[in-house]
Amino acid sequence: MNSSKKIGTKFNWTKEISLMPGYVIITLWVALTFFLLAWIISASFSTTREIFGGRVFEFETGLNFNNYVKVWTAHMVSAYFVNSLIYTVTTCVVTILIAAPAAYALARFKFKFNKLIQNMFIAALGIPAIMIIMPLFYLATVLDLTNSRLTLTVIYICMSVPFTVYFLLPFFSNISSSYEEAAYMDGCGPIKTFWNIMFPLAQPGIITVTIFNFIIIWNEFFMALIFANHTRLRPLGVGLYTMIQSLRYTGDWAGMFAAVVIVFVPTLVVFLIFSEKIIASVTGGGIKG
Repeated sequence: MNSSKKIGTKFNWTKEISLMPGYVIITLWVALTFFLLAWIISASFSTTREIFGGRVFEFETGLNFNNYVKVWTAHMVSAYFVNSLIYTVTTCVVTILIAAPAAYALARFKFKFNKLIQNMFIAALGIPAIMIIMPLFYLATVLDLTNSRLTLTVIYICMSVPFTVYFLLPFFSNISSSYEEAAYMDGCGPIKTFWNIMFPLAQPGIITVTIFNFIIIWNEFFMALIFANHTRLRPLGVGLYTMIQSLRYTGDWAGMFAAVVIVFVPTLVVFLIFSEKIIASVTGGGIKG
């Protein structure tokens, strides 16, 4: 047994050269992305005169933090930010509380219409929002539920549940049944077994799908434009849209870029913090027994 022998793989120049076009494309895409982000952030600290003069990276007047202060207060970005936070956090929490038990029941228990229910969740993923917007708006109008945080939050939850259930199904399916058997021997019922054992074991999938839902809801625009068009209810996406419209009269482009940074920074930070968990969960496919 030769334990001192070094094991390695020989560098294959032919294979690497064949992959070179892909490396070039990825490098250019990453460089362009970083340049655009740097330009937007720099523009948010510049003045409108510097932006139109092509002197974004020069900072002739210094770093204008006043752009952020102005949009946060005068343009009501603070209120839009709080609204987005309410919609997103509430949707993510309630969606998990609904979808996780549903995915567990569908994955672990065999009963009549099990496959039918799973297929219904999958089919719901293929329904575009444009097809349901008019019936939903008519129903909300009849029930006098338009311009309500509750209405928009319920719509977001209903939109998120099918994807969340579909995403969590393989995570619960791949957990070993020995955990449930041990819990049953200790006198745990199905509900207690789920919350105390199975739910923590599916944490990688739950964290990943929650991050996906957070990004989707935080950046959602279409439903919010229809159901939360009142000033006090607007999330960041719709609020930014109204700010762009007002730029026709004020010309505050530096303030607009500051608002753009405020919009995308939370999702960027969340993704950077949990990127490793996302990659591990998606590639791993859950906990296998």
